[in-house]
Amino acid sequence: MQFKFFDFQFKPTLMGTVITLICIPVFIKLGFWQYNKAMLKQSIQAEYNKSALNGALDLVGHIQALEALQYQKVKVFGEYATKYQILIDNRIENDQAGFHVITPFKIQNSNRYVLVNRGWIKGKDKHTDIPAFNTPKGGQEIEGMVWVPSKKIFTLEDKTQSNPSSQNWQLVWQNLDMDKYEKSAQIDVLPIIIKLDPQSNAGGFVRNWQVPVERIMTNLGYAYQWFGFAFAALAIYIYMSCKRINKQI
Repeated sequence: MQFKFFDFQFKPTLMGTVITLICIPVFIKLGFWQYNKAMLKQSIQAEYNKSALNGALDLVGHIQALEALQYQKVKVFGEYATKYQILIDNRIENDQAGFHVITPFKIQNSNRYVLVNRGWIKGKDKHTDIPAFNTPKGGQEIEGMVWVPSKKIFTLEDKTQSNPSSQNWQLVWQNLDMDKYEKSAQIDVLPIIIKLDPQSNAGGFVRNWQVPVERIMTNLGYAYQWFGFAFAALAIYIYMSCKRINKQI
């Protein structure tokens, strides 16, 4: 394929054409992927701001529509039950390694439980040593943000544990795998997590929760970068394919 335009001739190479036809769609797809992530996080921010203005919802009154509570602030009464408590490993806070403490919370006047992420605690110098921490006893009011855990988790952990007792319960987990937890713990647990509010006094630790929307501008920056790569690929293709015609005098 070739054609003339004023003093230039457009004559692309087969290799250049193939590479350009591959690169441009890939760059555009990656750009839209980042852009859609930014828009999703923006909608999350809107929901989070709305829930902050409206105050905490009663969890018990919304148990039939839990997924709709994602990123909403809720409150619930009950008490901690530490038998099936877990620590999520390799959580970083201020460049220090530690754990997130996840404790089941028995809902008042119910046999159902909800998991509460009480925050971050620092690990020991020896990684296999478990740090000591306290859990308040008696009735508590939990208030915090609802998080619906992803079911798409890559892990090398053994998922075959079943019918555990208090003597062999696996305390340290690499990820919060709700499918594994529901099969392992002998309690009726809701498929959500409550991230304990930083202002709550109900047995929390370090709770610098990062709302995903804080990276909106980063995702938009990546999107524009990928779109820029697509434009640059097209511009380079055109530039390399155009040759000035040498006119004979």
